[in-house]
Amino acid sequence: MTDLLNGAEDEAFRQEIREFVTANLHPGTRDKVARGAPLTREDFARWQQCLFERGWVAPAWPVEHGGPGWSARQRLIADEEMFRQHTPPLPGFGLKMIGPILMRFGTPGQQARFLPGILSGDDWWCQGFSEPGAGSDLASLRTRAVRVAGGWRISGSKTWTTYAQYANWIFCLVRTDPQAKKQQGISMMLVDMASDGFTRRPIRLMDGTEEVNEIFLDDVFVPDDQVVGEINRGWTYAKALLENERFGIGGIGRSKHLLQRVREMADAAGRGADPEVADALAAFEIDIMAVEATTLRLLNAAEAGARIGAETSLLKIRGTEIQQGLTELMLEVAGPAALPERESEGAEAPFENAAYQFLNWRKLSIYGGSNEIQRGILAGQVLGL
Repeated sequence: MTDLLNGAEDEAFRQEIREFVTANLHPGTRDKVARGAPLTREDFARWQQCLFERGWVAPAWPVEHGGPGWSARQRLIADEEMFRQHTPPLPGFGLKMIGPILMRFGTPGQQARFLPGILSGDDWWCQGFSEPGAGSDLASLRTRAVRVAGGWRISGSKTWTTYAQYANWIFCLVRTDPQAKKQQGISMMLVDMASDGFTRRPIRLMDGTEEVNEIFLDDVFVPDDQVVGEINRGWTYAKALLENERFGIGGIGRSKHLLQRVREMADAAGRGADPEVADALAAFEIDIMAVEATTLRLLNAAEAGARIGAETSLLKIRGTEIQQGLTELMLEVAGPAALPERESEGAEAPFENAAYQFLNWRKLSIYGGSNEIQRGILAGQVLGL
């Protein structure tokens, strides 16, 4: 597809990315990503270490905190080119979520303590927001923190906690004032997952993996220096965190990577010239270009000092719709070759993991705030309806 970011300087930067990936990405990990296969903690950690050593692990972080000093344009190019070269996307809970929140709202002590471990990968973070009765309606959360000497005692549960099986730290939203209005009585706390009273339990998904988990906190102690910002202002920090997350969920690089994979599947299935398939692929390409242009516009505005808020919901909606639509088309062109039993018999490479990706990516329109909720945010905060 045509790249919007393709000037002479852009191409030189692309080449630098390509050469680095070629020299450093483990062949086994590259092969898994190219085939759409599930990744292990080792796949993620090994690649993060390579990026960390090069100084590229946190593209959006300021230089003073370990970022590479890339522009918004360079960040988009790097994301796109790394997907094109089949690198694993690093889980963003540390790098894209709690890291930026600590830079903005955390104390100098918290920044000194946690940011280096996020960059190096020595600390793996997960997100403790959703609960059994508080998913998209996150402000209804019931996990409670009670004041004690030197800190807080947390009791409650979290669910759909992605990669908690790998994590050693979790940032949680907890209710610290049950008498206040829903959004006003919430605080954000950093919890060591080795703490007494902390339990995690895997949830087996329909794609066959155990990527998410239930979390149980039974009187878990959190010291005062692990509270982010001010007590009862956690909702403010959560909104800022989710806005950062939704910038990334648009996933331009991932969408372009997936579009190419579906094209290869269509050709392998003898349907590359099928007018219906060709029309669908062209429509997805146009949609991806539109999301890319909108993302670049918002990133440039953010770099110029503008505060970007609810507009990122648009990127989340369209980006995830594109990716889910591509997995549906993938399944259609793969046909019976996508069946798991056919994979076990040695399905041809272009069709491997098509069913896994289709099933796994049903989550895209739900996590980060469901797309239905995002439409409500856009209606109220952007359109004024």
